[in-house]
Amino acid sequence: MPASLDLCDIRKSFGSTEIIKGVSLTIAPGEFIVFVGPSGCGKSTLLRMIAGLEDITSGQLRFDDVVVNDWDPARRRIGMVFQSYALYPHMSVEQNIGFGLKLAKKSKAEIMVRVDQALSVLQLTPLRHHKPSQLSGGQRQRVAIGRAIVRNPNVFLFDEPLSNLDAALRGQMRMEIGKLHQHLKNTVIYVTHDQVEAMTLADRIVVFEGGVIRQVGTPVELYDHPANRFVAGFIGTPTMGFLSGRVAATAQGEGVALDAAGGQAITLPGDLRRVAHGAALTLGLRPEHCVVCPPDQTMLSGTVVMLERLGAETFAFIDLPATPAPVAVRLDGGERSLVAGQRTGLRFDIERAHIFDADGNSISSSAS
Repeated sequence: MPASLDLCDIRKSFGSTEIIKGVSLTIAPGEFIVFVGPSGCGKSTLLRMIAGLEDITSGQLRFDDVVVNDWDPARRRIGMVFQSYALYPHMSVEQNIGFGLKLAKKSKAEIMVRVDQALSVLQLTPLRHHKPSQLSGGQRQRVAIGRAIVRNPNVFLFDEPLSNLDAALRGQMRMEIGKLHQHLKNTVIYVTHDQVEAMTLADRIVVFEGGVIRQVGTPVELYDHPANRFVAGFIGTPTMGFLSGRVAATAQGEGVALDAAGGQAITLPGDLRRVAHGAALTLGLRPEHCVVCPPDQTMLSGTVVMLERLGAETFAFIDLPATPAPVAVRLDGGERSLVAGQRTGLRFDIERAHIFDADGNSISSSAS
């Protein structure tokens, strides 16, 4: 049966250095949770703590309302899949999958039944007698997943399992892992740095930064309603563009003077005119909410620094004054008028813009 998990103020320190800084999270039975964040944010360390491979410095970890802090990994009924396949090269596919059961002294009949089931679920039956050297990267990863399946775990833990695969195989394995979860309905915690994996697989995404959770939500919630600038810039490809500015006045009809706009004011939505005069703000712009136009028809103009032509769509990256990075604009794939180095104007829908205060927290209705 899939397990529920409760993480209650979980902390992890190595000497005087605190890596996990008070993480609390509830995971429902059968839920597919994805941990994302930059390298060093603590997501893999937390996964290892859930698995029992790292000690918990303080806090409580509960499986189905039972505290498991001191349980060894075998007692926790988890199945873990690592970035490295770690298959035995001299064993066949079925021997690799069943080896853990053999070590657990299960009967030959039980091992055969469980291995056959795993081979069938993972579509590996025709390859059961092959050695790892005869398999593709995706097939090897499926064998590693099969090794976890036969344990009948309550919780699957995946630690960046697709990072060693090429782009085409990653896409294929994403679908297979998604189908596997629909079939088995186990609780899954999946660590990745790949946004596409997170957005396509997760029921909910947990975004980490510096050992703390910055936001938890469905993929759509995090994309449409980021709670802070970090999440806004981390979720989405290409990333959200940012324009810095200050409140020019708080009187009716006046708005924010953006540095990138050469001091000209861009009017905020009405419910944000209460922001204090002189306060620093940042506008966040998704590529699909921006359009290019002649530079003399808008207050924002800059230089096209790069074009990404992806077939069905093209992304233009426009360098604007006083912005930390070029702002991406999504265009139709057939667009051919822009070239790198060209001056162009940029317009955006202020009602769709995300607005962040000086501390990076959202204050816009877009993120409510």
